[in-house]
Amino acid sequence: MAPLDLKRKLTAILSADVKGYSRLMGDDEEWTVRTLSAYKEVIKNLVGQHRGRVVDAPGDNLLAEFASVVDTVQCAVEIQQVLRAKNAVLPETRRMDFRIGINLGDVIEEGDRIYGDGVNIAARIEGLAEAGGICISGSAYEQIENKLPLRYDYLGEHEVKNIAKPVRVYRARIEPEAAPRKGEKKKPLRKRVSRAALAIIAVLVIAAAAALHQFALGPSPSKTEVASREKTALPLPDLPSIAVLPFVNMSNDPQQDYLADGFAEAIIDGLTKCPHIVVIARNSTFVYKGKAIKVQQVAEDLGVRHVLEGSVRRSGDAVRVTVQLIDAIKGHYLWSERYDGGVKDIFALEDKITMQVLTGLRVKLTEGETALLYAKGTKNLPAYLKVLEGDERMRQYNKEANALALRLYQEAIKLDPNYAMAYTRLSRTYTTDLYFSGAGESREEMLSKAMKSAQKAIELDNTLAEGYAAVSYVYITMGQHDKAIEAGERAVRHNPNSPTALFQLAMCLVYAGRSEEALRLLRQAIRLNPFVPIYYIYASVAYTETGRYQEGIDAVKKSLKFAPNDLYAYVQLSILYVRAGLEDEARRAAAEVMRINPTFSVKGYTSMQPWKEAARKERLIDDLHKAGLK
Repeated sequence: MAPLDLKRKLTAILSADVKGYSRLMGDDEEWTVRTLSAYKEVIKNLVGQHRGRVVDAPGDNLLAEFASVVDTVQCAVEIQQVLRAKNAVLPETRRMDFRIGINLGDVIEEGDRIYGDGVNIAARIEGLAEAGGICISGSAYEQIENKLPLRYDYLGEHEVKNIAKPVRVYRARIEPEAAPRKGEKKKPLRKRVSRAALAIIAVLVIAAAAALHQFALGPSPSKTEVASREKTALPLPDLPSIAVLPFVNMSNDPQQDYLADGFAEAIIDGLTKCPHIVVIARNSTFVYKGKAIKVQQVAEDLGVRHVLEGSVRRSGDAVRVTVQLIDAIKGHYLWSERYDGGVKDIFALEDKITMQVLTGLRVKLTEGETALLYAKGTKNLPAYLKVLEGDERMRQYNKEANALALRLYQEAIKLDPNYAMAYTRLSRTYTTDLYFSGAGESREEMLSKAMKSAQKAIELDNTLAEGYAAVSYVYITMGQHDKAIEAGERAVRHNPNSPTALFQLAMCLVYAGRSEEALRLLRQAIRLNPFVPIYYIYASVAYTETGRYQEGIDAVKKSLKFAPNDLYAYVQLSILYVRAGLEDEARRAAAEVMRINPTFSVKGYTSMQPWKEAARKERLIDDLHKAGLK
């Protein structure tokens, strides 16, 4: 048999892995995987910038090759400097340090993979490096000894597993060369350097120092993967568009999650008050919380150009916030920044970050818009955190969580009786409680409490869109359609970017028999908050009322992608299939309703729907009976 013709080449190899990876995984698997993914992304980008190629990246390892040893070492130095700056803002126990080994050797090339002693030596040398350090083989050192402004420590010859001869190993010193000690002569340069060359070197050093200083202030300003306009789920709007991702809690205390969430929510809230941009709502961006997600995917999923990501670290009364604004379509960072302050400075920091985002998006505000942006609900941090925790409970949408949310909002109001947003949330819990059995109070009493809370919010802040939306919600629950629509319209006027206000008005219009108008608002709400199932369900109701049954079916199916066991989605699907003459499909949808809630009753379901025209409700009841529901 003829010998296999193998392709060989001489190449520079970089091998990297995480020091103490098992310990990090043992402490917090999810955080470690998320951080590793982010750090690997940085390394891959830097490898590409230095004309290298990532060969493989399994687990916590990464293997890359370069045509030049100089490029390899320069890349390794920059990797360690960038990751050192990233680690500086993390608790010591969570820092992720990479070790890097570099070798120049002969390898076997098979497709995109490389094998052989050249690779093995790089991997073994990597194990000799310190955390955050770089080790270089003798063959690589010979190529760069006098070509880079670095110092090297000779570590002697080392036996390497499965390699016949010992390998000379050097440690690269990343920090600048120190001044010579007293009595020690500095080594002369091998070649004379011209003044012009020195000037060029000085400029490069200053530029590099400035770049490193900027990075030290926040996350890496390196390039990221480019999002595709063609792959965006929704067309990119003409206005600047942004998604604010959940901020990562870098504190040791999981309870500080509310503080991290609060920063992201406050920035979203502030940005929505600017009519010149499109801001994705919290419900849609927070689906990425705790997930290792690429900025590119976020932009494509939500149809936005810009993404803001960040982290919050609290230690006692000290707070550090790091943020970075990314242009996902161009694939680069617009800016990154680190903010330090005390707990008392949190609200000022939120304002500052919001304004810097608007500046980065090149948005100009009028004086009135600036004043609106800086309008704050409270300066009482404990009250603010209680509202955030209450919001988290309320989103669980069950009787027990709603009761806990109600108590948290009441506690927030005790801490700050002038906190308008807390009153809007309290109003919502009262009306929501009507949908759960055993409220313990009459319907009229609960609606009275809800209305008083909503009106108190407006009394405290007559520009608060959420306050008018809460009033509208109470009115529509009471069946007072004209008043509900009027309050909903005021909510939208005060904040046209609020999906809550848009949806509230749309819901009122649907029940008032004005579904065509409602659809326009629902499309806007979905554009700003595309991952909320109820928006699609109400769109399907509007399509049903205008006789566009297939579009209604499509809308319900979209909602089921986000909530596969949503009772209301299957109820609406039953109605749509009956209207479309698809009886078998209607019965299958009805069977899903009974699977999800075996005690479902048509009377109970329709009694909570405030249709202005009784005939519309009667037709729904008839449709549900035809589908087989009782």
